[in-house]
Amino acid sequence: MYTRHEEVPVLTTRAGKVDGADYNLVHRALSRDGPSIRLGLPGLKTLEMILQHDAWVVVDVAFNDLPVLAWTDFEAKGRSTLHEPVPCRIRLYHGHASMVLKRALQIVRNELSERYGASGAQPAVLPFKKRD
Repeated sequence: MYTRHEEVPVLTTRAGKVDGADYNLVHRALSRDGPSIRLGLPGLKTLEMILQHDAWVVVDVAFNDLPVLAWTDFEAKGRSTLHEPVPCRIRLYHGHASMVLKRALQIVRNELSERYGASGAQPAVLPFKKRD
């Protein structure tokens, strides 16, 4: 498990929200593929996203996985609806981290939707085969 986001000094922390559909998609992916998923972020050069149950961290591979920004402290316990945003804390470790915040989430959403299907997609019913 990646823990450097807990060890490196934070430049600034602020309250944030993650879209409910994005949170559900990441949660589904983690339940299928394990406790940690690492995704490349095309178009963001040396940045990658590490998804874990307790944090989503953008790291700079060129600097030995130094955290750039992180979404942590998700307040998902006791949720009564799946579509509402999930409150969290956003930690910025770099002066320009806010510039990649939305783009990183968009890339992760697209990648996970491609792998697992978009959340909210209509399920299909499989027909039973007739026995002869």
